[in-house]
Amino acid sequence: MNNSDIVFTVFTPTYNRQHTIHRVYESLLKQTFKAFEWVIVDDGSQDKTEELVLRWQKESWFPIRYFFQDNQGKHIAFNRGVAEARGQLFLPLDSDDSCFPDALMKLYQHWMEIPPEQRQHFSAVTGLCVDQYGKLVGDKFPKDVVDSDSLEIRYKYKVRGEKWGFQRTDVLRRFPFPDLQGEKFVAESVVWSAIAREYKTRYINEPLRTYWLGAADQLTYKVNPARFARGHAYWHLGVLNNEVDYFVYAPWSFIKAAVHFVRFSIHAGDNLARQANLVNRSAFLLWLLAVPLGLGVYINDRRKYK
Repeated sequence: MNNSDIVFTVFTPTYNRQHTIHRVYESLLKQTFKAFEWVIVDDGSQDKTEELVLRWQKESWFPIRYFFQDNQGKHIAFNRGVAEARGQLFLPLDSDDSCFPDALMKLYQHWMEIPPEQRQHFSAVTGLCVDQYGKLVGDKFPKDVVDSDSLEIRYKYKVRGEKWGFQRTDVLRRFPFPDLQGEKFVAESVVWSAIAREYKTRYINEPLRTYWLGAADQLTYKVNPARFARGHAYWHLGVLNNEVDYFVYAPWSFIKAAVHFVRFSIHAGDNLARQANLVNRSAFLLWLLAVPLGLGVYINDRRKYK
């Protein structure tokens, strides 16, 4: 397959997922849409993932490209995948999940249904997920087809739960995950929210991916809150500084973001004076009111994980 023939780069970041990544491979073998590649970025696995992928590369009808890096976190693996992508559309699929046989075909059809003169203003198509038992994960969108963005969908329409779709590769190259020195976690919403301020997404009420519950990706599992404090603080600061104009739709979300910004900033070694310098004027009062609660949650963390 020539590079010019590749429409989708299906991207899988992985870490010690030899026992589940076959779900991705087996579902890609069944795709009715053929113009795609599979890019795997291995974030330092110590199992036999590489051996498994090398075997698949020999037998697969679609191209598989494998990249190994020292363990740096899912967000750095994501940036590597975007940099290596040959497809115009970038479709992340986690190493413990699978997609429906017609998933890529439907995503492409919905993308092409956006009028050509409008498509430059869109970056993505996003659909629904079901669990391994076929039950819908999270909420449906307010209509079967909605042209919106992730901020409006989250705050105004209050749609919750796992969703799945692609982003334009060229857009993702403009909005990489930040590389916070020594930090192995940055929330995905940091990038999606930045993109939402410039581009629209077409949301569709069609299940396209199977999201396996009880098998959380090892690149983002929960641990002592102090461990990934810098990444969490960065995430909540972004909510306060860049999304607070949605406060009227979801005030509690912003109160929690302010509390957690205080909490994780202290874990990361940032005192209140530094926090005050980072918070924009529009969110300053909210941060100030959240300081006592944030300190309380931080103290509780210390007691729990000492």
